[in-house]
Amino acid sequence: MIAGDPHQGGATWAILQYVLGLRELGHNVYLVEPVQSRERRPETSEFLASESANYFREVVRAFDLTDRAALLLAGTDQTVGVPYTELRRVAKEANVLINVSGMLTDEVLLSTIPFRVYLDLDPAFIQLWSAVEGIDMRFAAHTHFATIGLALGEESCAVPTCGVSWIKTLQPIVLKHWPLAEQLPGEALTTVGNWRGYGSVNYQGKFLGQKAHSFRPLFKLPKLTREKFRLALAIHPDETRDLEALRENHWQLVDPKQVAGNPDAYQQFIQGSLAEFGIAKSGYVVSQCGWFSDRSVCYLASGRPVLAQDTGFSRYLPTGAGLFTFAKQEDIFQALEELRSDYDKQRRRAREIAEGYFDSNRVLKRLLNEIGV
Repeated sequence: MIAGDPHQGGATWAILQYVLGLRELGHNVYLVEPVQSRERRPETSEFLASESANYFREVVRAFDLTDRAALLLAGTDQTVGVPYTELRRVAKEANVLINVSGMLTDEVLLSTIPFRVYLDLDPAFIQLWSAVEGIDMRFAAHTHFATIGLALGEESCAVPTCGVSWIKTLQPIVLKHWPLAEQLPGEALTTVGNWRGYGSVNYQGKFLGQKAHSFRPLFKLPKLTREKFRLALAIHPDETRDLEALRENHWQLVDPKQVAGNPDAYQQFIQGSLAEFGIAKSGYVVSQCGWFSDRSVCYLASGRPVLAQDTGFSRYLPTGAGLFTFAKQEDIFQALEELRSDYDKQRRRAREIAEGYFDSNRVLKRLLNEIGV
C-alpha cells in the first residue's frame, strides 16, 4: 500500500500508523511490503531503480525506518532496504505478523511466526470476494483475523464471516505525528480518494459498488449550499460524463498526486481544510459493515470536523459534534449548519474523539491483547 501504487499519501499513512504506533509501544517493528513485478513503474525499469523503490526509500527515510523496512519483489529474494537474509533471521525471532489483506505470502518468512494476523482494511469486499466470487483471499495462512468492519458478524450486517472469528478494531493514529492543526482552517470541505476502486460485488440482490456510485446522487450539493467543496480525487479522464457533472455543479477538483502525493503533502492538505466531506464506497454503505476511514481519523486528530456518509459506524462511535453522519441530503444541510454555528466547539470535539477512540496506544494495545500476545 506504500510502494505498490506509489505517491498516495493517504495509503502510505494507513500503514505507517500501525508501524509507528507499534514502535511507540516499545515493540521492535519491521515493515515488509511485497510488490509484484508488474507493479514496477515504468515496467521496463530495474526493480532497484523503479518509481516504487524510490518512493519507498523516501518514506522510510523520513520516518527513521531505513534499517527496519524492506520492499520485497514478490517471488524473489530481491529487496530495497533490509536484505532478504536479514528478513529471514527477523522472521524466525518474530512473535507477531500483522498482514494487511494477507499480501505477504512468502512461506519462508511466514512459517515460523506463531501469531499470524490477517488485517482486513476493506470489509465486506474481502469477505464477499471470498464467499461469493470464490477468490482465494489467503485466509488459510493465518491464525487470527482482525477487521475494521465494526459491524461484521452482527445482525445488522449480512456480510458472511467466511467461517472465521473476526476481531473488531478501530483504525489507529499516532497522535504525536498528527497534532491539533495550528493554522487557521481553510475555506473548503475537502476529501482525498479514488473515484473507482476495484471489484464491485452483487450479493443477495444488492449491488455493492464504488465511491462513484455513492457520489452521483449528490452531484448537485454545492449548488444547494454556500459551502465550497474541494476534492483531491483520482478519476480517470475517460470518465467524461462524471467529470462534466462534477464541474458543472461547482465541485472543485484538484490532482491528488499534487496535493497529497506523499505523507507531508497529505497532512498539509487535511490540516488546511475546513472539515472533511467523506463519501464511502457504496459497498460499505449498502452492507452497513461499520467501516470508518483512516483518512477521517486524520481529520479528527487535526481538529478538523468530519461529515461522513454512514456505513453503520454511528452505532459504535459518538456523533453529533465533531463527527457528523449523513444518509440523505437533508442530513448534510443540518450538519453544515451545526458546523458553522460554533466551529471552535466542533474542532475541539473532533480532537477529543481522535484522542478517546483512535489513539494508537489504546487501539494497538487492545488489538494485541485480543490476539492473545
